[in-house]
Amino acid sequence: MTQEIIRTLTVHGLRYSYRVLPRDGRAGGPVTDPVLVLGGALQGMFGWPQMDEHLGPVADVVTMDLPGMGTADPLPPGAAATVLRDAVTAVVDDLGASRINLFGFSYGAAIAFGWARHAPGRVARLALGGVPVHIGQEQRDHWRRAQRRLAEGDQEGFAALAADGLMCLDPDRPVHRRELARSYVRRSFLHALRSSSAHATDSLHRALLDRPEFSGGLSGVPALVFTGEHDTVTSPERQREFAATIEGSRFLTLPESDHWVVLERSDEVAALVTGFFTEPRPPHQAEGQEARVPA
Repeated sequence: MTQEIIRTLTVHGLRYSYRVLPRDGRAGGPVTDPVLVLGGALQGMFGWPQMDEHLGPVADVVTMDLPGMGTADPLPPGAAATVLRDAVTAVVDDLGASRINLFGFSYGAAIAFGWARHAPGRVARLALGGVPVHIGQEQRDHWRRAQRRLAEGDQEGFAALAADGLMCLDPDRPVHRRELARSYVRRSFLHALRSSSAHATDSLHRALLDRPEFSGGLSGVPALVFTGEHDTVTSPERQREFAATIEGSRFLTLPESDHWVVLERSDEVAALVTGFFTEPRPPHQAEGQEARVPA
């Protein structure tokens, strides 16, 4: 087993860490640029074992506790886009990589897309999942109810509401491993609250209520956008519209999954991303074209 490396950096006076799992050269096969994984709210650098397994044989896998997440220092009040962008840049520079493959999920998709627009020449390929292009009023109202639970000291009630607000619970819309994913997300939120309540609350608040910039498009970077077919955070239709703003991108939906497709279809997502990052040439596919991944 390849020994992981953890390094600590400072950006804008904030300490944060990243982890590198060096490529396991014994496996052979195609090799690609390092893969940097940026997760959603409360997804730290140790939360991606399926990516380690699939990507480890073909690339160095890099995960992060960005400022405001995991073990890193909390973010200061106000907009955080510049701080997070500079934190990603510092990691890529510290790796000594001229370019990387970039994978962002949920809140991490916003960070990844922003960085790709800032430094397109340093992104070999871009994969974005569960992109929160639009957060509707129903989602905002649900989040405020969860916040009231937390203000009342009901951490378990908060964790349950916060998790349920990010999932499709409609019994008429099948979701693979729904209850397992639901239980896992609730436990993760509760653990984060008990470890650092203020940290966790701020991360979720920013992920759901701070609106990142998704307009302006992107060109020159091969891109894949995917989501679960029952994503209730941002509909697949809106995510497909977003994908169409990225020149030459492809868009896919994965069946019987919702916003937490990376849990419900973990192996399929890891295989999809690995295949995309190791393709011999950029895909020649119409902008925003939708394909359906079999179950």
